[in-house]
Amino acid sequence: MTTPFSIVFPLYAGMTHLDFTGPHQFLSRLPGAQLTVASVGGVAVKADGLTFADLAKLEEIEHCDVLCVPGGASCTNAMQDPVFMAAVRRLAAGARYVTSVCTGSLILGAAGLLEGRRAACHWAWREFLPLFGAIPDPGRVVRDGNLITGGGVTAGIDFAITLAAELADANVAQAIQLGLEYAPAPPFNAGHPDTAPVEIYTMVSSISGANNKRRRGEVEHAAEAYAAGKRAAA
Repeated sequence: MTTPFSIVFPLYAGMTHLDFTGPHQFLSRLPGAQLTVASVGGVAVKADGLTFADLAKLEEIEHCDVLCVPGGASCTNAMQDPVFMAAVRRLAAGARYVTSVCTGSLILGAAGLLEGRRAACHWAWREFLPLFGAIPDPGRVVRDGNLITGGGVTAGIDFAITLAAELADANVAQAIQLGLEYAPAPPFNAGHPDTAPVEIYTMVSSISGANNKRRRGEVEHAAEAYAAGKRAAA
């Protein structure tokens, strides 16, 4: 893509900021990219100890070529915000690519955008995708038509490089990767449930499992609203 194109990141309080800042860092170096960071009302957004300010008003953005929804533990709160969700649906309807990172895919699901489509999500939340008619995919970056989703948090960087290659070409994507020296070599092989030591996985999954009891109720509430909307439209 050689002409200017717009990428919108809709933010909300309590998101995981690396879901947004990781892709934003890489895509900001993409020639022709016009990045907009927005929130409902343009209010400042707090996330993991950081505050993002001077944001655009999400509800006033008319169109984007790429919509990228970040995730976070508070994604269930975003699902309950009618203004936020209406903006996600509206922008997705006109976007060339609809994308997400981590649990941002659940927001896309709650917006009615994942029915019958494969999507990635953080491993601890992936079980919720079928509530929105989605097909869970354990891939780090998953593509289904114009839907491109990244897995948990740091997968957002791989997602951004994949998207950069799609929007420009592989050489541009690799040049950005090199410029940012993205050559991951973690000191521990504990970044995935299949490779983490058993005791580490047990510890983390027990915490996630306890939290998921509350999360399931919140996600199911959003899924019920999604189903009710489908019935009303039928």
